[in-house]
Amino acid sequence: MLCKTTGIMSSMQSDSSANVTFIRPATFFISDFSNIPHAKYYYVFLSLVYVVTVLGNSFIMCIIYLARRLHTAKYIAVFHLAFSDLCGSSALIPKIIDMFLFEHQDISYDACMANMFFVYHFMNLQSLTLLALAYDRLVAICFPLRYHAIVTKPAMFLIIGAMWILSVTFFSVLVGLVNRLSFCRSNVLNSYFCDYAQICRLACNDNSINVLIANISYGLLICTPLILIIITYFCISLALLKIAHGADRMKAIKTCTSHLILVAIFYLPVLSNIIASVTTPLHLNTQIINNSLTQAIPPMLNPIIYTLKTEEVMQSIKDLYKRSRVNITRERKMKCSRI
Repeated sequence: MLCKTTGIMSSMQSDSSANVTFIRPATFFISDFSNIPHAKYYYVFLSLVYVVTVLGNSFIMCIIYLARRLHTAKYIAVFHLAFSDLCGSSALIPKIIDMFLFEHQDISYDACMANMFFVYHFMNLQSLTLLALAYDRLVAICFPLRYHAIVTKPAMFLIIGAMWILSVTFFSVLVGLVNRLSFCRSNVLNSYFCDYAQICRLACNDNSINVLIANISYGLLICTPLILIIITYFCISLALLKIAHGADRMKAIKTCTSHLILVAIFYLPVLSNIIASVTTPLHLNTQIINNSLTQAIPPMLNPIIYTLKTEEVMQSIKDLYKRSRVNITRERKMKCSRI
């Protein structure tokens, strides 16, 4: 499916100074699995993943909002992680289902750019929020007496605000740079969403700046936060070695468990996919399954892990349940007394 000026290629922009014609497709075509029978069942599975993701993250946000004991700086970051997970999944999975389950694989140029921005933006926020939670654990264990003075609610709101400014600015530039590319070969993207790397490969003019920004984005999304998290836990390990009592040490380690699991399920699949793609050529179908699951599964698991592995959250759920039962009983008694 070639990008000809008739039908597929609709708009051209002329750069008079360089005397270059830029060809922009009206639509991109997102390719599906090749030669896989019953591929639709995979998209049904992703639909179920999305339902669990929405319910789980909405539940954890409601618990944090309703439970006063969770109105702390740490749980502001947890709330933000759940919000980022929810928005990131909403930017990705419903569009995948619409394209492949209902065969709406043509996507307009502007819609493709918007899809690219939101998928990358919220994935980046997930990564940066995990870094903010690592900072919270660092201060809690290494500087316990100063924790409440350093990690305050205004400080956490400031950190989250800085994340948004950084991410929105960077990915606005990233997406904006696509407009300097000319597409004269094909408009078929061998991916499951509007993948920046795939779009750059379709360009028939110089894309060196776009490739440079793409490499920087990998550093921003994966390498830098992960390196900082590793450094954070190295410092935490040194602090734990200085704790004399084993019980106190285990209690401190337990507060890090849920966060370490979140870090593992977010970064390990991404790093595995990158290493696999560099070392061994993967079939397109394998790439689509690996990458889509890498983005879809962690947001589904995060609220489950925080609910089951965090005592404060479990206790808050129990307190809210008891409170609701007391309120229901009180209302019933009032109704009976009126009768």
